[in-house]
Amino acid sequence: MGVIHNGAVIHRSANRLWREGGPAPTLSIMTKRGRWAQHPELLHELSRNGVIRASELESLEMSSRTIYTRCLPGGPWQRLLPGIILLHNNEPTSEQLVTAGLLHGGADAVLTGIEACRRHGLRTSAMPPDTGLHLLIPHDRKIRSTGFVTMERTIHLPSPVVRNKVPLAPLVRATTDTARRLGDAEQVEAILIEAVQKGGCHPKALLRELDHGSLRGTAVPRRLLTNWVDLRSMAESRARILSQRMPTPPTHWNSAIHDRQGRYIGRPDALWEDVGLVWEIDSFEFHFRKSDYARTVERNTRYAAAGLVVVQTLPSRLRDDPDGVLADLTAAHDVAAARPRPDIHLTTAA
Repeated sequence: MGVIHNGAVIHRSANRLWREGGPAPTLSIMTKRGRWAQHPELLHELSRNGVIRASELESLEMSSRTIYTRCLPGGPWQRLLPGIILLHNNEPTSEQLVTAGLLHGGADAVLTGIEACRRHGLRTSAMPPDTGLHLLIPHDRKIRSTGFVTMERTIHLPSPVVRNKVPLAPLVRATTDTARRLGDAEQVEAILIEAVQKGGCHPKALLRELDHGSLRGTAVPRRLLTNWVDLRSMAESRARILSQRMPTPPTHWNSAIHDRQGRYIGRPDALWEDVGLVWEIDSFEFHFRKSDYARTVERNTRYAAAGLVVVQTLPSRLRDDPDGVLADLTAAHDVAAARPRPDIHLTTAA
């Protein structure tokens, strides 16, 4: 059986197949041009970012055959997802892809993963560029993943953070969803570090979020976060491991240094107390505000005034050039050992 639509007989099964990616429906009678032809501005009024559901086009008396034909190669439109049309044939923008994904997910769909992290302000420069979109939907909603969209049904659907009319999973959830799906340990580490240092996510909060979801893909992020919970920075975990390769490892970590008069000098990441060598792992990679940088300069000035030798290491260099870092530390240790020990006193962090 078919239905009469604008003077045409459209077979239900054929129409459904086209919506799901099959061939165009067969029309037994050619349809007349509807309201969309007389008022083309209605197409863009009903669309969002140039993206529209096929059902909306049909509400303007446009036949399924016309929609299909316009989405053929060389046509003026393109089909992004089943039943989701882009009203031009140029490369879709990220905004248009997100709009299409949300239309496919329906009401209550929430964007998560890398794209959500990016929209929360993370740089995600270490992430693979073409990962598609990851959306969360209520557990009772049966919508399949397709094309560039991965649909995940969840009983823990988060309350979204809406930015530019796009519902985003909170950054803690978006970060853990990203980490669970990345197979590369360095990429997992990079997104977690940025979420903590720039996004303000506490490692404990990220761990709790991992506990609420599937265990699949959580081994690497769980191990990293567990190691970081009690550390002042993510890079320090690497620094501790790397320092064990030195002939003389640091004598103290995170200890407050004072001068002879009891005035505070600083609390370096690592200290060789016997020779007066200080090691700091900090830079714009972890301190994004000018005020943070100013405090770093003032601290290093206090170190120099106290006669301490200072080595400052970029966090990325710990990963990319560990042998070079070791060489710098060893050379600095030799210089410090050749000088009189500065008169400093320290207090170990609790």
